[in-house]
Amino acid sequence: MEYLMGIDVGTTGVKIVIIDRDGKVIGTSIVEYPLITPKPGWAEQNPVDWWDATIKCIKKILKKTGIKGKEIKGIGLTGQMHGSVFLNSNYNVIYPAILWCDQRTAKECEEINEIVGQDRIFEITCNPVLTGFQAPKILWLRKNQPDIYKNVRKILLPKDYIRFCLTGDFATDVSDASGTSLFDVKNRKWSEEILEKLNIEIDLLPKVYEGTEITGYIKKDIAKITGLSEKTPVVAGGGDQASGGVGNGIVEEGLISVTIGTSGVVFAHSEKVIVDPKGRLHTFCHAVPGKWHLMGVMLSAGGSFRWLRDNLCEEEKKQAKKRKIDPYEIMTEKAKDIPIGCEGLIFLPYLTGERCPYPDPNAKGVFFGLSLKHTKSHLIRSVMEGITFGLKDSIEIMKEINLPIGEKFIASGGGGKSSFWCQMMADIFGKNIIRLECQEGAPFGAAILASVGVGIYKDVKSACKKILKEKDVFKFDINNFKKYEKFYGIYKELYTKLKDSFDKLSKIL
Repeated sequence: MEYLMGIDVGTTGVKIVIIDRDGKVIGTSIVEYPLITPKPGWAEQNPVDWWDATIKCIKKILKKTGIKGKEIKGIGLTGQMHGSVFLNSNYNVIYPAILWCDQRTAKECEEINEIVGQDRIFEITCNPVLTGFQAPKILWLRKNQPDIYKNVRKILLPKDYIRFCLTGDFATDVSDASGTSLFDVKNRKWSEEILEKLNIEIDLLPKVYEGTEITGYIKKDIAKITGLSEKTPVVAGGGDQASGGVGNGIVEEGLISVTIGTSGVVFAHSEKVIVDPKGRLHTFCHAVPGKWHLMGVMLSAGGSFRWLRDNLCEEEKKQAKKRKIDPYEIMTEKAKDIPIGCEGLIFLPYLTGERCPYPDPNAKGVFFGLSLKHTKSHLIRSVMEGITFGLKDSIEIMKEINLPIGEKFIASGGGGKSSFWCQMMADIFGKNIIRLECQEGAPFGAAILASVGVGIYKDVKSACKKILKEKDVFKFDINNFKKYEKFYGIYKELYTKLKDSFDKLSKIL
């Protein structure tokens, strides 16, 4: 038998999926690790934790499925984007990985705009410089930890550190490289102009490949440790959103996916480079060779829901434990009892600042309209609605710039597993929501990319047509859509009215 493996180096843990050549999921495995927040607005992890988790996860899934390493015909890599891994001349980690949600680099973003030119950086990278991106993190380390920076010999993205550990190769893919502020997105290569102006040596960066290209093979010693075969090729893969786009079949124009994970993402395929002139959406290279994608990214989508669970829903967690179900199911049950609009309660999901459509590290979460009438159930539903309104912001921008948009969206992520939330999305967006049979997202997409890389399928589009199948459809209700529009109108006004207050509060803090 022939199998493909997708490895996802996520924010909360490593997840591995094994599929057969027809896309059937044979097994999954997850191993978690901690997130470190040494200061407010900072977010770090130890890359060695990723590697230890990857080894455990590979061993776990091979044992669980009974599949032999030599039966894995290809491996695709994916993972959290933008993070910076700094290695010395011995290729050891010399500083904690600074993650995508870290907000420490606001000054460095301003510095990059001054050095390169704000318009020029946007012209080359198709995106504004943001605090979560890699370039400002490099400048931050150089400025704040000069003794460490002088020993840096390689700078890698998270999944590509795992690639190095597996194969010994320094490589990345075009989609992940697109989120560094160092990449020429139109021409799909590192920007020599930006690197020169920022005084960053190109040798510090890995070689760039298209998503389906083979970048290396499992090292002999790693094969012995993990049970994989040293003959197994590893393909470039993609950043978690590009790989998730492949896993959701967003590989042709008109198709859009909406993913509610820790972050929230609206993802659209594009045959050519299309850019939001106001920089509210990201335009990146797709993991599909020669294609691009646009996406709107919320920093705290499912993260807001998790915050609510962990801080205000202890009773729901106890109930869930007794009933042996997920606490989110209990929370969703309570949300169902509350009417649309939560009787005037609106939530802004900016718990870690925001990226799209407001690139603002100072933005804060808000419950607006709170009254004595409101209960915990109102809070739960308002968080769900606020997250969905935030996603709608990106959809409205896509319409504004005339991106081709079809009549159905694909839902995925934790939010996509909830039928109630899928119906809420349909009613708020005014689009039918499709759920696919496989909800494994990014690692599933990485495995599909591997299937193309090793020649099982000729291209990504044909692989997706063969592998992906629709499970159910949630049709939007026009009356509910009209009700939501009234509250969405207020939601859109709140950020603009509160922006100055967010800035003042951040200065005090």
